[in-house]
Amino acid sequence: MTTPGARAGSAADREPGRGRRIILWRHGQTSWNVERRFQGSTDVELTETGVAQARRAARLLASLQPDAIVASDLRRAADTAGELAALTGLTVAHDEALRETYAGVWQGLTHEEILARHGEEYAAWKRGEPVRRGGGELETEVADRAAPVVLDHAEKLPDDGTLVVVSHGGTIRTTIGRLLGLEPRHWESLGGLSNCCWSVLGEGARGWRLLEHNAGTLPEPVLGDDD
Repeated sequence: MTTPGARAGSAADREPGRGRRIILWRHGQTSWNVERRFQGSTDVELTETGVAQARRAARLLASLQPDAIVASDLRRAADTAGELAALTGLTVAHDEALRETYAGVWQGLTHEEILARHGEEYAAWKRGEPVRRGGGELETEVADRAAPVVLDHAEKLPDDGTLVVVSHGGTIRTTIGRLLGLEPRHWESLGGLSNCCWSVLGEGARGWRLLEHNAGTLPEPVLGDDD
């Protein structure tokens, strides 16, 4: 049994030659998720349900013997990462480059309010057009800031090591799209992540490969900025 402060397993237990892995883990539930209110870079904390989700997921992820954890500095991601840190004894590196997409006037609006006030802008985004939602960031700009941070931490891993990145639905999707070499207009083909679910990228001969997507539980609705 893994105890707080102890590593879950060791490098010797791993399958040799597996290559490095990146686990991109979305934060737990917030009240704005439940209300379908666009969070963006607003610092909203976890609900009690969100904390429970993080603790449950952390027990599963600890069994994968991560070597490093890096997280967005927004509370919902930082507190989610803290649950895994408590089980593994790892120190969390926080980086504001892993924050969710800044979306200007969209932030704080419900999904219905966005459709009513900014319907054409929303439709253009869903078509894959480069849109500054609410006057905020382009998805490519989010990938420009987040993907290099993920790669920098991944490059520091030992052979066959595992990095856990704790971030937000939109930022994770754009980062996966960038690391897989997909054109930005195709990033929408990656479905959103449910709260406290994750995707896994594995190192292959041709670069990073998507091994798992929206893993961690039975299928649940995606409640967040990325739906």
